Amino acid sequence: MKKTLFIAFALMFCASAFAQQALFSGPSSASPVINEDGTVTFRYYAPKAVKVTLSGDFLPTQPVEVPGFGTFDMPTTAELVEGKDGVWEYTTPEPVAPEFYNYTFTVDGNKALDLSNVFVNRDVSSLTSVLLVPGDRADLYTVQDVPHGQVTKLWYYSETVGFDRRMTVYTPAGYEDKGNKTKYPVVYILHGSGGDEDAWVTQGRACQILDNLIAQGKCKPMIAVFPNGNMSEEAAPLENSTGYTVPSMYLPMWMDGTFEQAFPEIVKYIDSHYRTIAKKSGRAVCGLSMGGYNSYYLSANYPDMFDYSGMFSAKFTADPDKTSPIFQDMDSKLATYFSKKPKLFWIGIGNTDFLFEDNVKTRAMLDEKAYPYTYMETSGGHIWKNWRIYLSEFLPLLFK
Repeated sequence: MKKTLFIAFALMFCASAFAQQALFSGPSSASPVINEDGTVTFRYYAPKAVKVTLSGDFLPTQPVEVPGFGTFDMPTTAELVEGKDGVWEYTTPEPVAPEFYNYTFTVDGNKALDLSNVFVNRDVSSLTSVLLVPGDRADLYTVQDVPHGQVTKLWYYSETVGFDRRMTVYTPAGYEDKGNKTKYPVVYILHGSGGDEDAWVTQGRACQILDNLIAQGKCKPMIAVFPNGNMSEEAAPLENSTGYTVPSMYLPMWMDGTFEQAFPEIVKYIDSHYRTIAKKSGRAVCGLSMGGYNSYYLSANYPDMFDYSGMFSAKFTADPDKTSPIFQDMDSKLATYFSKKPKLFWIGIGNTDFLFEDNVKTRAMLDEKAYPYTYMETSGGHIWKNWRIYLSEFLPLLFK
């Protein structure tokens, strides 16, 4: 009995010591700190390090060639200077514009998160620390003192793949109120390659954008659905039965038409479980990168499903090895789609995006056939900053 008590006490002491170590592991190194002049200071405690650098999407960019993909705008790096007590420091030379940013350190060649910052994002298999500079458009991405919608993670059975799959659903403030029988329009918001049903909610700040736009009267109250676009997966990492599987961009059934073929299952589930306006005029679809590709082919293949379609940094041209009927006879499908006079066909792309030329060719085709569309071009490349902008511009145009 005494031995058992001793072991229990020892374990408690070790746990307490570990917690104390986390609190008092080194000198104060608050990071990041937004200074009064708008600059931002970053610090990293590494008393034995030889070199510490910072990389973040608030830094200037430079073109980098990625074999097989093209040229990307990649952030440059900034060097931190070692100060007293082993704390390395860097302050941006100019104020940092309001935005939601990602950054990491490199310590003697090894990538590292900001250990003074508990806020972390996962993008596919990469982890980054995050910085939210408030103000201007970035206020849409913050939690404001407004009525908030509810976010639900739910499971549905997919006949196409034969197993349960998870998606995220946002319902606007008031949806659950007793006696509320209002039916709501639905926007389906799709992620990019390697993403999942959590990507738009965490990195995209989609629920905050919806809450704030609705509260400002700029956006109709609507249900938002975030499916998992990887048909070989049940759900996001560690939310499925595969356990510690490293996320990957290239999975079975990747952009091969299976998602588009299975999509009516999702619409049927949402219409049968939520108070929706279950017709074309009450549905929209949009997505980034692969999700824009999905949105394009969903719109063309189901011309009576969506009145509003948004393609954010989308890939439009299917690879020659994609033989699914989803990708066949697109000229005829688009002719049918536009003959039914959709209310909005929206395209957004950054002028240094590696998919920019594909977008140019697609717009030329639309122009040649006199198909109406709305176009937004921004600076920058294939980045979340642009996708949040596109979503916040797209949503107010829906369900007018």
